[in-house]
Amino acid sequence: MEPVFSLHQGSVPLLVSLPHDGILVPDGFADRLTEAARGVPDTDWHVSTLYAFARELGASLLVPRYSRYVVDLNRSPEDTSLYPGQNTTGLCPTRRFDGGAVYREGEEPGAEEVADRIERYWQPYHDVLAAELARLRRAHGRVVLWEGHSIRGEVPWLFEGRLPDLNLGTATGHSCSAALQGRLEAVLAGQDAFDWVANGRFKGGYITRHYGRPGEGVEAVQLETSQRTYMDEDRFEYLPEKAARLQPVLERLLQACLE
Repeated sequence: MEPVFSLHQGSVPLLVSLPHDGILVPDGFADRLTEAARGVPDTDWHVSTLYAFARELGASLLVPRYSRYVVDLNRSPEDTSLYPGQNTTGLCPTRRFDGGAVYREGEEPGAEEVADRIERYWQPYHDVLAAELARLRRAHGRVVLWEGHSIRGEVPWLFEGRLPDLNLGTATGHSCSAALQGRLEAVLAGQDAFDWVANGRFKGGYITRHYGRPGEGVEAVQLETSQRTYMDEDRFEYLPEKAARLQPVLERLLQACLE
């Protein structure tokens, strides 16, 4: 089996995690999917390319290889809803972001298969994520976990209207210090190329909420980026000229994490 993730170990107290970047699926898996799901359309497309500059900052970079349709690394193993009462997708998603089915009828995974996916794909990612956070915290006394995500700017099944370009999530201020959140908001307020919101529709997923413990020297932040800011949302194509406008803002945000 292909390795389930790649890890670049950096030298500064910053770990960039990109849990929805993977596009691989196991052998035979695609045969169980609906035609609309076989292209894994709900991928956080190209975020590893978008954040490639983080290595030059000295950050660690953790990237999965397998699709969120296999298992969603940003959900709890108990599959607790992140946004109770709202449409959302689960640990082993059976609905796409547009509300359509992921699996052909009768092909959905049962409890035993879900448990196997947790063991094969979810647990190794979280084991190395926790170990890398511990390594960086030991070395520096503190560490920031940056959760890089992206999504179509309009997904009616998940949220109403147009999503802002940049959506900062800190579990409503619980996953990082007030000082860090203030620095990040200052960066966002200091640029006028992109609109933004803090703790709006996206407040941070399981990883941000679970690992963010500012009182213990581990701060966690999620940024959900609208894909229109750096790619063609319909063709899933990365657009370098668009990305070149966004990346300096992302770099300033990551630098704020290191101050």
